[in-house]
This record gives sequence, structure tokens and C-alpha cells, in this order.
Amino acid sequence: MNTPQKLILLRLLLSPLILLIAWQWGTKGAVLILFLMYLGLISDILDGIIARKQNCSTEKLRRLDSQVDMIFWVSIGISSWLLYPELISENKYYIFTVFAMEGLCYVISIIKFQKETCTHAFLSKVWGLTLLFAFTSMIGFGHTGIPFAVAIIMAVISHADVILIILILPKWQHDIPSSYHAYLIRRGIGFKKNRFLNS
Repeated sequence: MNTPQKLILLRLLLSPLILLIAWQWGTKGAVLILFLMYLGLISDILDGIIARKQNCSTEKLRRLDSQVDMIFWVSIGISSWLLYPELISENKYYIFTVFAMEGLCYVISIIKFQKETCTHAFLSKVWGLTLLFAFTSMIGFGHTGIPFAVAIIMAVISHADVILIILILPKWQHDIPSSYHAYLIRRGIGFKKNRFLNS
């Protein structure tokens, strides 16, 4: 098992641990949950960078990374609900909208390519950061407010971008920076990817 795979496995193992802490300790475990969340984020950043540096950023690895990312963030979301159910209830329609758009991305990709989406787009990374701040505010301070609103807005924008990428791409590919880059691929126009953001 190479280093990127170990980092992905770490994030996968953190998911049930985070859920267990939230279930057993409630708000008393909030600081530990936040620590593990940031640890998971660091592992997510490093696995891609190391994979590209070691030239082992394969389709299989990137698809695994995407699925584990989803599991990890869903575990954080469920933990937030366990800690502050009233906050989740107050914002349930916004949360349902995000889940619906995420599901739509998968459905469209599977219908068109018979594979799940794996774009790792730039706007999705930005959404990940806003999600980090929103969960920090919620889990750490029991507050939604502006961080949560920004995360929801960014979720809608980033998912719309992913849907466009899927619709524009002539064939399934992983690590597409944006819908504009998908358009370039469709037109057969080459471009250089950022080595820190995409393989």
C-alpha cells in the first residue's frame, strides 16, 4: 500500500470514529471531532499531491479518493446532527437541496458514462473549504449564520459546474478543473493542469 492509499484509508477510518465520538460524547467531544476533521482535510490535500509527485495518480486511486471524501464529509454532517439536531432541522431544506444536487451529479454521470463522477474540480475544492468553515462554526460554536450560508451557496455553484462538466465531456475522465476545461477537451484544445490541484 503506497502513501496516498494510506492517507485515503486514514480518512475512511476517521469517519466511524467521528460518528462514535459524536454519539457517545455529544458536544463534549466537539473539539476532538474538529481536530479529526482538520486531520482528514490535511490527508485529503496530501494524498493528491503525493500521488502526483510519485506518479501513481491512477483512475482507480482518484475514484477511491472521491468516494472516501463523500463518506468522510457525510460522517461530519451526521455528527453535526447528533450534536445540534435543532440547527440541522432549521436548515433542512437547504441541506436537502445540496444532497439532491450531489445525487443528480451521480445519476447524470452514471447514465452518460456508467461511472460515478470524479471531477475534483476547482470549485468543488473551494466548496470543501467553505464546508470546513461551516462545520467549524457549527460543531465548535453551535452556530450556522454566514459560514453556513456561504457553504450552501458554494455547494449550488460547484455542483452546477460538475453537472456541466459531465454534460460537456465527450467521454468519462477524472480530474477536470472546470466546465470551461471540459469544453476545451470537447474541442480538442490542450491545456496545462495545476500540479497542486489536478493530476
